[in-house]
Amino acid sequence: MKLPVSVCIIAGNEAHRITPTLQSVADWAGEIVVVINDDVSDGTDKIVESFGGKVFREPWKGNIEQNRSASEKAAGDWLLALDADEVVSPELAAEIQKLFSAPEKLGRCDAYEFPRCTLYYDRWIRHGEWYPDRKLRLWRRGCGKWGGVFPHGRVIVTGKVGRLRGELLHYSMESVEHQIKKTVRYADEFAATCRAENRRITFWHLLVRPPWRFLRGYIFKLGFLDGWRGLTIAWLTGFYTFLRYFKAFEAQKRKASPPK
Repeated sequence: MKLPVSVCIIAGNEAHRITPTLQSVADWAGEIVVVINDDVSDGTDKIVESFGGKVFREPWKGNIEQNRSASEKAAGDWLLALDADEVVSPELAAEIQKLFSAPEKLGRCDAYEFPRCTLYYDRWIRHGEWYPDRKLRLWRRGCGKWGGVFPHGRVIVTGKVGRLRGELLHYSMESVEHQIKKTVRYADEFAATCRAENRRITFWHLLVRPPWRFLRGYIFKLGFLDGWRGLTIAWLTGFYTFLRYFKAFEAQKRKASPPK
């Protein structure tokens, strides 16, 4: 049975991995809306259309604005936001369907969050900064909107939020090179956000935040229990934290001291 749920996805060139995402929702989602970048050329649009999805080409406006655009195009009473590298697990799908089969339970909340589990190389990460990584991605139309600060865009809800136990599966890791490139892009967008909001970055941010993010993830959140993968994630998280604040700090100094 199709549910009154619109699945909203944003994508670039994702032909190599978007099929499992679509397969995980095609049997029960009432609508699939995908906003793709206007330069997509690998056939992602054709794959989406083969699942009955609606495709919209738009220039890249940043993660938050792109997600907002996708949700505004949806017609369902409820919206479910996914990335092209995320798959709704069978357990989460069954839980969502069960929820909609009991209107009295569904009506108790205006949005639902659930844990996201990431595959890193050959292992699902269940400690550290990456787990349980709860995501609020299912919400009632009119009760939520995309907001936050990139790369931590999130759905901001006015109403009660419930929790589901099923996991959203995240297949984000393609290679170390891919991860580093994504880190640099995220850092650039963070710096741009800081400039736009006149957010002041100090030397204190550079000195304290990177080692704290490493220690928080690896020690206090038990990242060491994931072995070398947990260590790698903690180091890269610390590096990313330094990079994004340094880029924002650099841009701030450049603005304060324009070239003569």
